[in-house]
Amino acid sequence: MSFGALLLPGGRLTDLFGRRSVLAVGVVVFTAASAAAAVADSGGTLIAARTVQGVGAALVIPASLAVVAADLPARRQSMAVGLWTAALAVALALGPVVGGFVTQQWSWGWVFALNIPFGIIALLLIPAVPAKAKGPPGAEPRRALDLPGVLFSVLALYLLTYGLVRGTEHGFGTAPVPLCLGVSAVAACAFLLAETRTGRPLLELGLLRDRFLTGGVFAQVLWGIGVNGVFFFTALYLQQVLGFSPTKAGLAFLPLAGALLLCTPPAERAARVLGAHVSIATGLGVVAAGLLYVSGTGAHADYWDLQPGLLMIGAGSALTTPLTVRCLAQVPDARTGMATGLVSAAREVSGVFGVVLVGVFLTRRERSELRSGTDPRNAFLEGYDLGLRIAACCVLAGAFVTLTTLRRRGRHRRARQRWVRPRREPAPTGTPPVAGTLTGTSPR
Repeated sequence: MSFGALLLPGGRLTDLFGRRSVLAVGVVVFTAASAAAAVADSGGTLIAARTVQGVGAALVIPASLAVVAADLPARRQSMAVGLWTAALAVALALGPVVGGFVTQQWSWGWVFALNIPFGIIALLLIPAVPAKAKGPPGAEPRRALDLPGVLFSVLALYLLTYGLVRGTEHGFGTAPVPLCLGVSAVAACAFLLAETRTGRPLLELGLLRDRFLTGGVFAQVLWGIGVNGVFFFTALYLQQVLGFSPTKAGLAFLPLAGALLLCTPPAERAARVLGAHVSIATGLGVVAAGLLYVSGTGAHADYWDLQPGLLMIGAGSALTTPLTVRCLAQVPDARTGMATGLVSAAREVSGVFGVVLVGVFLTRRERSELRSGTDPRNAFLEGYDLGLRIAACCVLAGAFVTLTTLRRRGRHRRARQRWVRPRREPAPTGTPPVAGTLTGTSPR
């Protein structure tokens, strides 16, 4: 919850204090908290360490995305952002595999200890990041944070996350879920009002007029709602219905991760050939088809019966990796951190919404089947199938959003110089005739 609630402030801090500084602090905080979690000897210590981990991650995620989106050479940015997006999706798929194996073979503490060498490697690589953010000549960011915006955004996201998670587990009518969701809605309205009245907003609402950013965020949320919910409940399906062990259930997602990695490099090429709006929408359609395939595997499927659907989900998700590039295409460099914070927060909230949405439909169908006399195993399967079909509908809606918002209007070309023939007008006295004019077009 600390991670999701602090992503917007993390993005803004990236703009104010520089991408390298914020990334370095985030990696140090996350790595130190991982070490503390690995040696925790009580529940309270572990929860505290996890909370600090969330703070570090809320700095790392928007800062790292801002680095690959703004500091790399233009020819490498699209591929780098695609790989950055794929890395998060692969981590989601590999988490159950690695976590299950490490926990069964060693102990739960090693799940956190594994973060330490990765944190050290990241720190050694951080000096390669430019020290200062690129921006207009003479422009220096004001080192002041919108404290009311931080307060209202953190309160809204924290209570929304808590209310949705607790509502899924205990019911949305049980206290304090309605209160949490109500206060979250009020805090969100107060946040929007505060952002219109401050000179240093946490999120410039004018950025939302960029249809690439807004449409891309909506499409990403719809993809996240579908895929995140499926990951969570498919693990339960594999164990409760098919009888897989936790490790075998995790291994079922391994080919999905491989398909995602293998298909990510061609995704940017497909976006150039077909148009980003077409290739991304196609990927979302393939993901939806994969979800529908998995929903029909039934109670007697084995490991290989699931793989065609899971491979479709992985390959389709890879085709959506250029989505983040298109979201940030029109964002000024000085606001990259702000935009990446918004993109990251949307991704995190979509995961929570995915678990909640699929869980609500699954639970209601399961209870209905139980009341009609269906055995618990088949009752869960009926609810699971319905939940996957709802998830597929969300992903298809994301494809429609992509087609309508990411379509480029007019002719867009890379920045280049071109020769323009001058109009035949008399030159002012004392001015030599000009044979031609060299002009440039801006990629933004």
